[in-house]
Amino acid sequence: MSLVLEIEHLLGVAFAARSQASPAPDWPPQPDRVFSALVAAWGARGERGEERRALEWLERQAAPDIAASGGFARSAATSFVPPNDPQTGRVGDRSVMPAFRRRQPRRFPAYRPDDPTVRLVWRDADADGATLAALNALAADTPYVGHSASLTRCRFSTEIAPQPAARARRRVYEGRLAELERLYRANQRPNPGDAIHGPPTAELAPRRNAFAESWLVLEHIGGEMPDLRAAPLVAKALRDTIMSGYKRIGLGARIPAIVSGHSPSGAPVAEPHLALAPLAYLGWPHADGRVLGFAFVPPGAGELLDDPDFQNAIKAVAPWKRQEESDDEERGDARRELVCAGPRFSLTFTLAAERTRASLDPAPYIRSARVWASCTPVVLDRHLKKDGAERDAEIAELLRQACANIGLPPPARIAVGKHSAVEGAPAAYPSRGSPSWMRWRLPESVASRRLTHAILQFDAPVAGPVILGAGRFVGLGLCRALDGDSR
Repeated sequence: MSLVLEIEHLLGVAFAARSQASPAPDWPPQPDRVFSALVAAWGARGERGEERRALEWLERQAAPDIAASGGFARSAATSFVPPNDPQTGRVGDRSVMPAFRRRQPRRFPAYRPDDPTVRLVWRDADADGATLAALNALAADTPYVGHSASLTRCRFSTEIAPQPAARARRRVYEGRLAELERLYRANQRPNPGDAIHGPPTAELAPRRNAFAESWLVLEHIGGEMPDLRAAPLVAKALRDTIMSGYKRIGLGARIPAIVSGHSPSGAPVAEPHLALAPLAYLGWPHADGRVLGFAFVPPGAGELLDDPDFQNAIKAVAPWKRQEESDDEERGDARRELVCAGPRFSLTFTLAAERTRASLDPAPYIRSARVWASCTPVVLDRHLKKDGAERDAEIAELLRQACANIGLPPPARIAVGKHSAVEGAPAAYPSRGSPSWMRWRLPESVASRRLTHAILQFDAPVAGPVILGAGRFVGLGLCRALDGDSR
């Protein structure tokens, strides 16, 4: 018989960091974190003897497997948090007042799973009726797992164990309850559980592609933003701005190809590199395609965003700007502002402001889905050679190759055309006789290529971001998930 602990994240988001210093969210929740939450419930309930015995029985069991869905890490804004009441010993010291305390920057890593319910499975763990009842009493009084914002509903059962499940990364051990008691009374922070080495027994997430799910979002706050059709020009200007940041910190001769997209000799690199994606008012009723911001989309697992040189380059071109009189840049009234200029535009973005607009949330672009539709048209990788009915088949084949180029399987079905399936997205090309401003403005390297909108349907869910074609590094070919979207 198997013992199963079901944990439902009621807000659809799990707030927890892998460690105190880590910006990465901890998903799925590991056994040591869950056990600590149960121990906290035991303490709040009065430290009952039968519940203690149940916890001691649980810590002696082998590490459970974890059945959890994939998902994506949610972008975490920096919050400025005042410390506890200071003890200065001076009369009339205004620093004791909340308005004058120094704010310390804090980030709260979060993960948005595709399925908010996760299950810990102790296989061949035979709990008797009294132990199961005690564990369920603790589970019922466990309001959160991880950060207090991760509201949960928990329950134990002896139902059939779900398949597949993956091996945990950390585990609890005999004596863990006594250790947590001792550290709590000494007002010390506990260490995480023992690490479990070895490959996981199953893959939790759907197949990933060449781009990361961690984005750095810039919100537009100043200057007249060009039409979405000019997004590639803005994207190019933003890349040039970041490259100028490397020059300001003395690395102008060593700008990495993962940022510039070019080798030291100036030749384009074939490997995935930093892409820039426009975030526009799209996909909602009455959407008009207004660009509200841009996102830096790193390749791979997103390690670029944690690279000190990249962070310093960002800081060099995005200095703190105070919003009111202040002698402390750590106050919550300051934000980083980045200015980029291009042909006939000068734009200001911020990195520190809270994203209050739904259109700045990367979620529709990075979740898992079977059906994807282009928001900005795909630039085909080569010129077309066929005419008539055969042309659509040729375009579909180029789109299959574009999917392969970023590590995705070939779509089962492809529909192509002039118009997007996403509300508010401009057509791939204007009607005959339309003014020139209705055409997409492309970088010179792809200016002569064919544009097309597309709908892609895969046999199984694929995880975003899905950014296709020759213009994928400047915001073209950006796709949005359509699964479950009634609109």
